[in-house]
Amino acid sequence: MGDSRDAKRVRNRLALPYLDAELPLNLDLSRRDILKIAGYGSLAAFIAACGGSPTTTTSLTAKGGAMSLGSYNTDPNSKKGTQAIVDAFTAANGGTKVKLNTVDHGTFQNQISSYLQGTPEDAFTWFSGHRMRFFADKGLATPIDDVWDAVKSNYTEGFAASIKGNDGHAYAIPTDYYPWAVFYRKDVWAQHSYTVPTTWDAFKALCAQMKKDGLTPIAFADKDGWPAQGTFDILNLRLNGYDFHTELLTGKQKWTDPRVTAVYKKWSEITQYYSQAFAGLTWEQGADQLLRKTAGMYLLGLFVSDEFKASGSQADLDQLDFFPFPDMGTQYDAEKALDAPIDVYMLTKKSPTLAANRAQANAFLEFVAKGSTQVLYWQNAPGSIPTATDADTSQYPALTKKAVQIVSNAKRITQYFDRDSRPDYSGPNGMQGFLLKFLANPGQDTTSLQGQMQSFWDSLAPE
Repeated sequence: MGDSRDAKRVRNRLALPYLDAELPLNLDLSRRDILKIAGYGSLAAFIAACGGSPTTTTSLTAKGGAMSLGSYNTDPNSKKGTQAIVDAFTAANGGTKVKLNTVDHGTFQNQISSYLQGTPEDAFTWFSGHRMRFFADKGLATPIDDVWDAVKSNYTEGFAASIKGNDGHAYAIPTDYYPWAVFYRKDVWAQHSYTVPTTWDAFKALCAQMKKDGLTPIAFADKDGWPAQGTFDILNLRLNGYDFHTELLTGKQKWTDPRVTAVYKKWSEITQYYSQAFAGLTWEQGADQLLRKTAGMYLLGLFVSDEFKASGSQADLDQLDFFPFPDMGTQYDAEKALDAPIDVYMLTKKSPTLAANRAQANAFLEFVAKGSTQVLYWQNAPGSIPTATDADTSQYPALTKKAVQIVSNAKRITQYFDRDSRPDYSGPNGMQGFLLKFLANPGQDTTSLQGQMQSFWDSLAPE
């Protein structure tokens, strides 16, 4: 959100007006795209599985067939972007019906297992990495090798690797990604003559100065549980390296390892600079602190810009900037590792209508693999960078170009904690809860906490 991305979309407010600029769309479709197939998706099934109600349902008058899509994109910007994709696909296919069911991200993520095992929609929005492979291994996702063969020339090797299951089959279409970094307002920093810290000591010194200047040094908001995982990720990557981090998240290393203790100890050095009552704040409220100039920095994903766009003005968005997390003085600084989660579209396995709708669903997946489609989404949600190589990047603002550059400079890239680890470990009953226990008393001896973390991991059934 992040996943996670994950979860970045949990919102209930209405967005302010969106950017006026519109990119020309190349809606030319191949013959296989022009399909007319009977059948309808199961909207009610998703609602029942997730225990929620749809925030958006699109049922477009159709001359042809139908497919259904389950989405967690409830953030106003991403919600509008998803709707724009559905509308464009519908228009390009002669009014083909698409049923779009948008469910609160937290509900979607927490109920995903029961959803996929029930009677899900034909297609769904999801995440790359371990979370994708987990459900592929469980037989709850449909391989899409035929679609991937048709679109793979539009992707780099890195993106290609991100959608392969453990069995070697393709299971997803990558559509966007976003790096995590430390965000700030240029005008606030100019006012106080702050400079970008490149070391941990400089970062802490800046926090201390911001506190003296009456700012909350670090906006922090963990009501949804996942934001804290981003801090754990980057500290573990900088202190212990990519290999240890990825092995820890997949059970090859122990949570009782002294290297995990070192992460918590280092983390405790900055928790005094966090937002008050952070356990009750959503990530949007954390971003609003930065937007309203009450906080100096915010460690989060590029989707911070979505909140600036939704609740601020273009002038506010123009002031947003970021820098890579500072070096920690270890050998792993050279990796310049960071979280850069990839969002994907997938096909379910147990949809009762997928067999009838398969050709239509395939056409939709090919459509979202187009750069023009992904740019259409990006226009509405500027924090999500297109993955397709034919995406028109000429309209990228400086912030987006910088985000692309920071990812290209990273020698190691992770998908985010709750995408790289087991879903049943990373959720509220697992890592999210453990991190809240730590943050409730950062100065504690974490031996007992780490023991609980390992015991919980050991209690999980083999994948």
